[in-house]
Amino acid sequence: MNNENPINEPISKAVGNFDFIIPAIDIIDGKCVRLTKGDFSKKTIYSEDPLQVAKSFEDAGIKRLHLVDLDGARAGTIRNIDLLTAIANATDLIIDFGGGVNSIEDIKNILDAGADMVTLGTIAVKHPELLEEWVLDFGADKFLVGVDVLHERVKIKGWQLDAGLTIIDMVRKMLAIGILQIFCTDISKDGMMTGPSINLYRKIITEIPEINLIASGGVTSWDDINDLMEVGCKAAIVGKALYEGNMLTLK
Repeated sequence: MNNENPINEPISKAVGNFDFIIPAIDIIDGKCVRLTKGDFSKKTIYSEDPLQVAKSFEDAGIKRLHLVDLDGARAGTIRNIDLLTAIANATDLIIDFGGGVNSIEDIKNILDAGADMVTLGTIAVKHPELLEEWVLDFGADKFLVGVDVLHERVKIKGWQLDAGLTIIDMVRKMLAIGILQIFCTDISKDGMMTGPSINLYRKIITEIPEINLIASGGVTSWDDINDLMEVGCKAAIVGKALYEGNMLTLK
Protein backbone atom coordinates (compact mmCIF):
# COMPACT_ATOMS: atom_id res chain seq x y z
CA MET A 1 0.00 0.00 0.00
CA ASN A 2 1.40 3.41 -0.97
CA ASN A 3 -1.04 6.14 0.03
CA GLU A 4 -0.54 9.69 -1.15
CA ASN A 5 -1.45 12.13 1.59
CA PRO A 6 0.43 15.40 1.02
CA ILE A 7 1.34 17.39 4.09
CA ASN A 8 -0.98 20.33 4.41
CA GLU A 9 -0.55 23.98 5.27
CA PRO A 10 -1.86 24.06 8.88
CA ILE A 11 0.97 21.96 10.32
CA SER A 12 2.56 24.99 12.00
CA LYS A 13 -0.71 25.64 13.81
CA ALA A 14 -0.68 22.08 15.10
CA VAL A 15 2.62 22.20 16.90
CA GLY A 16 2.58 25.69 18.38
CA ASN A 17 5.64 26.42 20.53
CA PHE A 18 5.52 23.27 22.60
CA ASP A 19 9.12 22.20 23.27
CA PHE A 20 8.01 18.77 24.53
CA ILE A 21 7.27 17.63 20.97
CA ILE A 22 9.94 16.13 18.72
CA PRO A 23 8.55 15.75 15.19
CA ALA A 24 9.69 12.71 13.23
CA ILE A 25 10.71 12.87 9.59
CA ASP A 26 11.11 9.38 8.14
CA ILE A 27 12.83 9.23 4.76
CA ILE A 28 12.28 6.78 1.92
CA ASP A 29 13.46 7.64 -1.61
CA GLY A 30 14.03 11.23 -0.55
CA LYS A 31 10.42 11.65 0.57
CA CYS A 32 8.83 12.25 3.96
CA VAL A 33 6.79 9.16 4.86
CA ARG A 34 5.24 7.31 7.78
CA LEU A 35 4.99 3.55 8.12
CA THR A 36 2.31 1.65 10.01
CA LYS A 37 3.89 -0.66 12.61
CA GLY A 38 7.18 -0.41 10.73
CA ASP A 39 5.80 -2.14 7.64
CA PHE A 40 7.51 -0.81 4.49
CA SER A 41 4.55 -2.00 2.41
CA LYS A 42 2.24 0.26 4.43
CA LYS A 43 3.70 3.70 3.88
CA THR A 44 2.02 7.05 3.49
CA ILE A 45 3.90 9.79 1.62
CA TYR A 46 3.35 13.16 3.28
CA SER A 47 5.79 15.32 1.36
CA GLU A 48 8.18 15.19 -1.56
CA ASP A 49 10.33 17.81 0.21
CA PRO A 50 11.53 16.84 3.72
CA LEU A 51 13.68 19.97 3.92
CA GLN A 52 10.60 22.17 3.59
CA VAL A 53 8.84 20.07 6.23
CA ALA A 54 11.76 20.59 8.61
CA LYS A 55 11.65 24.32 7.98
CA SER A 56 7.92 24.38 8.71
CA PHE A 57 8.55 22.71 12.07
CA GLU A 58 11.20 25.28 12.94
CA ASP A 59 8.91 28.13 11.85
CA ALA A 60 6.30 26.75 14.27
CA GLY A 61 8.72 27.06 17.17
CA ILE A 62 9.87 23.45 17.32
CA LYS A 63 13.45 23.01 18.58
CA ARG A 64 14.24 19.34 17.87
CA LEU A 65 13.91 16.90 14.98
CA HIS A 66 14.01 13.10 14.83
CA LEU A 67 15.34 12.27 11.35
CA VAL A 68 15.20 8.62 10.31
CA ASP A 69 16.94 7.20 7.26
CA LEU A 70 14.58 4.32 6.53
CA ASP A 71 16.44 3.56 3.30
CA GLY A 72 19.58 3.17 5.38
CA ALA A 73 17.86 1.08 8.01
CA ARG A 74 16.60 -1.31 5.34
CA ALA A 75 19.93 -1.46 3.46
CA GLY A 76 22.13 -1.62 6.54
CA THR A 77 24.13 1.42 5.45
CA ILE A 78 23.46 5.17 5.61
CA ARG A 79 21.70 6.47 2.49
CA ASN A 80 20.38 9.98 3.23
CA ILE A 81 23.25 11.88 4.79
CA ASP A 82 23.00 14.57 2.09
CA LEU A 83 19.48 15.35 3.28
CA LEU A 84 20.75 15.57 6.86
CA THR A 85 23.38 18.06 5.70
CA ALA A 86 20.78 20.14 3.88
CA ILE A 87 18.44 20.30 6.89
CA ALA A 88 21.27 21.04 9.32
CA ASN A 89 22.56 23.86 7.10
CA ALA A 90 19.12 25.38 6.53
CA THR A 91 17.77 25.22 10.11
CA ASP A 92 18.87 25.56 13.73
CA LEU A 93 16.98 22.44 14.77
CA ILE A 94 18.62 20.04 17.23
CA ILE A 95 18.74 16.93 15.06
CA ASP A 96 19.12 13.29 15.95
CA PHE A 97 19.77 11.08 12.94
CA GLY A 98 19.80 7.32 12.55
CA GLY A 99 19.30 4.44 10.18
CA GLY A 100 22.03 2.12 8.93
CA VAL A 101 24.67 3.23 11.46
CA ASN A 102 27.31 0.52 11.82
CA SER A 103 30.72 2.01 12.48
CA ILE A 104 32.71 4.79 14.07
CA GLU A 105 33.11 6.28 10.57
CA ASP A 106 29.32 6.48 10.29
CA ILE A 107 29.15 8.35 13.57
CA LYS A 108 31.85 10.81 12.50
CA ASN A 109 30.10 11.40 9.18
CA ILE A 110 26.72 11.98 10.83
CA LEU A 111 28.11 14.45 13.36
CA ASP A 112 30.18 16.19 10.68
CA ALA A 113 27.03 16.51 8.55
CA GLY A 114 25.41 18.56 11.31
CA ALA A 115 23.50 16.13 13.52
CA ASP A 116 23.65 16.79 17.24
CA MET A 117 23.04 13.16 18.15
CA VAL A 118 23.34 9.76 16.50
CA THR A 119 20.33 7.50 16.92
CA LEU A 120 21.11 3.83 17.51
CA GLY A 121 18.78 0.86 17.74
CA THR A 122 19.66 -2.76 17.07
CA ILE A 123 23.39 -2.20 17.37
CA ALA A 124 22.95 -0.79 20.89
CA VAL A 125 20.93 -3.86 21.85
CA LYS A 126 23.23 -6.46 20.31
CA HIS A 127 26.61 -4.79 20.86
CA PRO A 128 26.50 -2.58 23.96
CA GLU A 129 30.27 -3.02 24.30
CA LEU A 130 30.70 -1.24 20.97
CA LEU A 131 28.43 1.58 22.06
CA GLU A 132 30.47 1.87 25.25
CA GLU A 133 33.60 2.44 23.14
CA TRP A 134 31.82 5.10 21.11
CA VAL A 135 30.62 6.81 24.29
CA LEU A 136 34.24 7.05 25.42
CA ASP A 137 35.22 8.52 22.05
CA PHE A 138 32.37 10.99 21.52
CA GLY A 139 30.55 11.41 24.83
CA ALA A 140 27.24 9.97 25.96
CA ASP A 141 25.37 13.15 25.01
CA LYS A 142 26.03 12.39 21.32
CA PHE A 143 23.83 9.30 21.36
CA LEU A 144 20.10 8.68 21.49
CA VAL A 145 19.17 5.02 21.88
CA GLY A 146 15.86 3.80 20.49
CA VAL A 147 14.27 0.69 21.96
CA ASP A 148 11.35 -1.05 20.25
CA VAL A 149 9.10 -3.00 22.59
CA LEU A 150 6.20 -5.42 22.35
CA HIS A 151 4.64 -6.61 25.62
CA GLU A 152 7.71 -5.14 27.40
CA ARG A 153 10.06 -7.37 25.35
CA VAL A 154 12.76 -5.70 23.27
CA LYS A 155 12.53 -6.38 19.53
CA ILE A 156 15.24 -5.95 16.88
CA LYS A 157 15.77 -6.43 13.13
CA GLY A 158 12.74 -4.47 12.05
CA TRP A 159 10.70 -5.71 15.03
CA GLN A 160 10.96 -9.30 13.83
CA LEU A 161 13.28 -10.83 16.44
CA ASP A 162 13.09 -10.97 20.22
CA ALA A 163 16.32 -9.63 21.72
CA GLY A 164 16.12 -11.79 24.81
CA LEU A 165 15.62 -9.00 27.32
CA THR A 166 12.97 -6.69 28.70
CA ILE A 167 12.82 -2.93 28.36
CA ILE A 168 13.82 -2.60 32.03
CA ASP A 169 16.88 -4.80 31.39
CA MET A 170 17.80 -2.70 28.37
CA VAL A 171 17.47 0.64 30.13
CA ARG A 172 19.67 -0.57 32.97
CA LYS A 173 22.32 -1.73 30.48
CA MET A 174 22.32 1.68 28.84
CA LEU A 175 22.60 3.52 32.14
CA ALA A 176 25.59 1.34 33.03
CA ILE A 177 27.52 2.71 30.05
CA GLY A 178 26.40 6.30 30.55
CA ILE A 179 23.46 6.62 28.17
CA LEU A 180 20.75 8.67 29.86
CA GLN A 181 18.49 9.53 26.92
CA ILE A 182 16.37 6.74 25.45
CA PHE A 183 13.24 6.71 23.36
CA CYS A 184 10.91 3.76 23.67
CA THR A 185 8.47 2.77 20.93
CA ASP A 186 5.60 0.44 21.71
CA ILE A 187 5.25 -1.50 18.46
CA SER A 188 1.56 -2.11 19.06
CA LYS A 189 0.95 1.65 19.10
CA ASP A 190 3.18 2.88 16.30
CA GLY A 191 1.23 4.69 13.61
CA MET A 192 -2.09 3.48 15.01
CA MET A 193 -3.31 6.81 16.48
CA THR A 194 -4.68 5.02 19.56
CA GLY A 195 -2.75 6.86 22.25
CA PRO A 196 0.68 6.17 23.77
CA SER A 197 1.65 3.44 26.24
CA ILE A 198 1.24 5.49 29.40
CA ASN A 199 1.39 2.49 31.73
CA LEU A 200 4.58 1.20 30.13
CA TYR A 201 6.31 4.56 30.45
CA ARG A 202 5.11 4.95 34.03
CA LYS A 203 6.59 1.56 34.90
CA ILE A 204 9.96 2.37 33.33
CA ILE A 205 10.25 5.74 35.04
CA THR A 206 9.09 4.40 38.39
CA GLU A 207 11.68 1.62 38.34
CA ILE A 208 14.49 3.71 36.83
CA PRO A 209 13.75 7.36 37.68
CA GLU A 210 17.13 8.66 36.49
CA ILE A 211 16.37 7.86 32.87
CA ASN A 212 15.47 10.67 30.46
CA LEU A 213 12.70 8.79 28.69
CA ILE A 214 11.23 9.95 25.39
CA ALA A 215 7.88 8.48 24.39
CA SER A 216 7.34 7.27 20.83
CA GLY A 217 4.27 5.82 19.14
CA GLY A 218 0.56 6.41 19.39
CA VAL A 219 0.49 10.11 20.31
CA THR A 220 -2.80 11.48 19.03
CA SER A 221 -3.69 14.61 20.98
CA TRP A 222 -2.55 17.25 23.43
CA ASP A 223 -4.23 15.18 26.15
CA ASP A 224 -1.73 12.44 25.34
CA ILE A 225 1.10 14.95 25.65
CA ASN A 226 -0.17 16.09 29.05
CA ASP A 227 -0.43 12.47 30.22
CA LEU A 228 3.14 11.78 29.13
CA MET A 229 4.38 14.84 30.96
CA GLU A 230 2.52 13.76 34.10
CA VAL A 231 4.19 10.33 34.19
CA GLY A 232 7.62 11.94 33.81
CA CYS A 233 8.55 11.56 30.14
CA LYS A 234 11.00 14.21 28.97
CA ALA A 235 9.64 14.52 25.43
CA ALA A 236 7.51 12.76 22.83
CA ILE A 237 8.34 11.86 19.24
CA VAL A 238 5.25 12.63 17.19
CA GLY A 239 4.51 11.75 13.59
CA LYS A 240 1.09 11.06 12.14
CA ALA A 241 -0.82 13.28 14.57
CA LEU A 242 1.06 16.28 13.19
CA TYR A 243 0.99 15.30 9.54
CA GLU A 244 -2.71 14.51 9.50
CA GLY A 245 -3.78 17.48 11.61
CA ASN A 246 -5.29 15.59 14.55
CA MET A 247 -3.75 18.04 17.03
CA LEU A 248 -4.87 21.21 15.28
CA THR A 249 -7.94 21.95 17.39
CA LEU A 250 -6.35 20.84 20.65
CA LYS A 251 -3.62 23.47 20.92
